[in-house]
Amino acid sequence: MVNSPNKIKVMLVDDSAVVRGFLSRILDEAEDTEVVASVVNGQQAVDMVNRYNPDIIILDIEMPVMDGITAVPKILEKKPDAKILMCSTLSTKNADISMKAMSLGAIDCIGKPTTAINIKNDSEFKESFLYKIRNIASPHGRGASALAQPSERSGFVVKPKQQSSSQAAPATSPVSATSPVKFGTTKDVKLVSKASLSTMPPKVLAIGSSTGGPQALFTFISALKSPNVPIVITQHMPATFTKILASHIQQHTSIPTVEGEDGMKLEAGKAYVAPGGKHMLFEKGVNGTYIKIDDGPPENFCKPAVDPMIRSLMDIYGTAFITVILTGMGSDGLRSCQSFVEKGGRVIAQDEASSVVWGMPGAVATAGICMEVLPLNEIGSYVSRMIF
Repeated sequence: MVNSPNKIKVMLVDDSAVVRGFLSRILDEAEDTEVVASVVNGQQAVDMVNRYNPDIIILDIEMPVMDGITAVPKILEKKPDAKILMCSTLSTKNADISMKAMSLGAIDCIGKPTTAINIKNDSEFKESFLYKIRNIASPHGRGASALAQPSERSGFVVKPKQQSSSQAAPATSPVSATSPVKFGTTKDVKLVSKASLSTMPPKVLAIGSSTGGPQALFTFISALKSPNVPIVITQHMPATFTKILASHIQQHTSIPTVEGEDGMKLEAGKAYVAPGGKHMLFEKGVNGTYIKIDDGPPENFCKPAVDPMIRSLMDIYGTAFITVILTGMGSDGLRSCQSFVEKGGRVIAQDEASSVVWGMPGAVATAGICMEVLPLNEIGSYVSRMIF
């Protein structure tokens, strides 16, 4: 295989020749990607990773000789900057294994077609797959704004035609409902004046994240020492994964964490993850705030999405909560955060250097609406000082 210096170099690791062939065709037909190595097990990936120096490694879970979960730390030991995507069917078993792989250093998971018919006809998978590859390979997602959004439901994204027309950007927003969001780099960040922000004690901590989010959530939430407010999380993931994510957050942080359910009351010191395929909203009750699971249209090509969660919190708490935007593709959360900050709300974003993809945090950071833009390992202590 002849490597092109201008193409994204991908290593495929899967014991299925059919799957490797399917993914190879997608990557080799695209103008900006190429397969530099195609191997059948994790041991071969470990042995060859430095030889081929791929930008991205697509790693199957179940393989002979060495499986994916065993291979992740070994690959990262050889190539610490490796960007590993787990390739998994969306079963509960594989979701749990994929989440363990992400805790070990894999950055995301893609669902793969499981039948010959799907492999032959799944154009939706192709669009979503290439979109993710390009965003992750671009340095911290800076090129994400120039990429076309995937146009069909596949994995973690949905059809743009299902975008809620009722949730267009407010008149004060420079972002239209359909145009790609453009943003720069860390040097373009300007912080909002803290004098204009609310000083009310926060009653909730809201978090939005996507690609690279599980690792970021483990790190950030682990740094919160006995939080005295509820934590609500929207992470872009399919339904099978969000319940597993909640379990892994609890294992890593010791903070009680559950997948949000309709009618569940928010309690201080507990974390709630939006269920995959649904938006997590809130409503005020006589004795507190309760989760309202919503099956409305996707927003920002996502479901669950960050924007409806933030808007719903604003309806109940006004500016008496904190929003943290972590690593992720796209710009989900930007519009609601703009409205939130206009009213005095406080937004903190993960910085470019520590983000797997600086899409979501980059959008709010370069919009000039953040009170702070911080490395991941500093956000927890900063937020802790605000909520304790």
